[in-house]
Amino acid sequence: MMCDNCRERDAVVQVMRIGPEGPVEINLCEKCAAEKGIETNVTMSPKSALAELLLPAQKPMAALSGESGRCPFCSYSLRDFRTTGRLGCARCYESFEGTLRDLLRRVHGSSRHAGKRYDAPATEPAPESSVLAELRRRLRRAVDAEQFELAAELRDQIKVLE
Repeated sequence: MMCDNCRERDAVVQVMRIGPEGPVEINLCEKCAAEKGIETNVTMSPKSALAELLLPAQKPMAALSGESGRCPFCSYSLRDFRTTGRLGCARCYESFEGTLRDLLRRVHGSSRHAGKRYDAPATEPAPESSVLAELRRRLRRAVDAEQFELAAELRDQIKVLE
């Protein structure tokens, strides 16, 4: 197959470009691919953090390979994290902080968050009217289900609020 760019040499790289009219496959020779910034040499070290993480010859998760650390709270180990991809408890983040920072640095290129920060909405206490309405609904359901002891407790709570 010939190079789609120069039409002189054999194509060694296939590039899939997604455009407005759909996917387009481009076949390039080694020289044209290099001119476009596409690496064709597989033995070179990977440029992306994802490739570093996925290729075992390049920096395997050596820190995660052994039983070098355990969480003092839940006894979860780094090996458990490696096999499941999950931590055991909230304190694992403190116990494995160094290892997790290195992992984040390799995967995301940084261990610091640079995007927008989520601010949870402020929780406001429910107004008494909505609490009363909820208690009345629960009282009605308790009476319908013939749970008279629960209904009596709910009735007393309603009287206190009124």
